[in-house]
Amino acid sequence: MKSRQASAEIAKGRLAGTPPAEMELRASFVAGLAGDATSYRRFLDGLSGHLRAYLRRRLPRAQADVEDILQETLLAVHNARHTYRLEQPLTAWVHAIARYKLMDFFRAHSRREALNEPFEDDGGLFVASDTASTDARRDVSLLLQALPDRHRVPIQLVKLEGLSVAEAAERSGMSESAVKVGVHRGLKALAARIRGHA
Repeated sequence: MKSRQASAEIAKGRLAGTPPAEMELRASFVAGLAGDATSYRRFLDGLSGHLRAYLRRRLPRAQADVEDILQETLLAVHNARHTYRLEQPLTAWVHAIARYKLMDFFRAHSRREALNEPFEDDGGLFVASDTASTDARRDVSLLLQALPDRHRVPIQLVKLEGLSVAEAAERSGMSESAVKVGVHRGLKALAARIRGHA
């Protein structure tokens, strides 16, 4: 029922401000979720092109890895398709998955690079300290305290404690949309604050 409603909404173009490419992808995806295999294949083909461009811009020196990450991302999208909520933009959902796959790649890549770096005693051995992570936690805590509750609480629950939006809404007494907005605006405010200090 929801799938048919969303398809009709997309077909009528009532998703305000949605780019045509996303509307096409979303229509194919929603139809695919409803069991239309041809539409789902069209969605995966279309998404591949967008993701490939996204990954190439972020990995200019690792083009050989782009296809591997692309395939991992498409597989993750397929496996997580049941988690997509029809009211949210498709690009935001896909972007989150692609970003996690990219971060996995960077983490694995940086570990391999660290193992291959020659040790040079340049006097920098004691520059970093184990207290750095404690300092970082304290800094984040101070930054969060400067935010109003409507932004700070959702960030703490969703981003720091790892709760789902629904769990955070239940625990905080806020609506799910208020939690999402609080996280988005709070992170934006934190980024602005950090840029201001830099």
